Amino acid sequence: MTTRVKEDKSILERSFIIGIYAFVALFALLCIVPFWLVVINSFAAESAIKIHGMQLFPKEFSLYAYEYTMAGKQIMSSYMVTITVTVAGTCLALLITSMYAYVLAHPKVKYRRILSFMTYFTMVFGAGLVGFYILIASTLGLKDTIWALILPYLLNPFFAFIMVSFFRTLPYEINEAATIDGANDLSIFFRIILPISKPVIATVGLFYALQYWNDYFLALLFIDNHNLHPLQIMIRQIISNVNISSYVGGSTNYAQAVPTYGVQLATVCLTIGPIIFLYPFIQKFFVKGITIGALKG
Repeated sequence: MTTRVKEDKSILERSFIIGIYAFVALFALLCIVPFWLVVINSFAAESAIKIHGMQLFPKEFSLYAYEYTMAGKQIMSSYMVTITVTVAGTCLALLITSMYAYVLAHPKVKYRRILSFMTYFTMVFGAGLVGFYILIASTLGLKDTIWALILPYLLNPFFAFIMVSFFRTLPYEINEAATIDGANDLSIFFRIILPISKPVIATVGLFYALQYWNDYFLALLFIDNHNLHPLQIMIRQIISNVNISSYVGGSTNYAQAVPTYGVQLATVCLTIGPIIFLYPFIQKFFVKGITIGALKG
């Protein structure tokens, strides 16, 4: 009887595991198929998209959408602006956010509760769009400068609290041991805390990079010079111009010369491609457990 019960449990466990794998595989397929449709149809001919719609395997291929999108020097200029803003903004934001979060998480900082309340308060209440614009454009004089795309996102309260939660899991004995060895607060932070905080730094860094890469709102508010337009604004202008051209063109031949659907799909690939390729390089840091090595040497 006992043997049969064990066999039934073993069958149930295997069935449950198979069901979990099937669910995960189905969910992964539902995530991959839309992405595949966007990528493969960005290389499809415009006529094929208009006639057959989105296909898993288009019969007619063309690079005209990419050629139309990448014509001229603006795309390279916008790519350089976006890469500069993303790299510089992410590095500066990580530095400022991690230092501020370490202060909030440090048990011996006197006013950490007041600072935490002030940080939380900014998540609930804001100055509004008018006050924000006056601060950046008039008070700080950053209109039509690349700093207008970097400075407003240097400290995100939500990301700061993520780091605070991680820093609080680190045993304070690490700090005490370093203090006994003669290290000051800066040495402890940069030489001990940061090296064992790679998981949270990689996670928050990815969030910041996505925020800077995908942002168009700041450029829409503060940038009038087209030479400083980031990639998102350039893509927005291209799609808008393509839609207007197709709408106003009227004739079939003119509409054929403007790859409306192809440009939209190509711009999506050009926008998300680089940031997706970045993820595999930082994926390994998402696994938490480095602090154990720090304690056990």
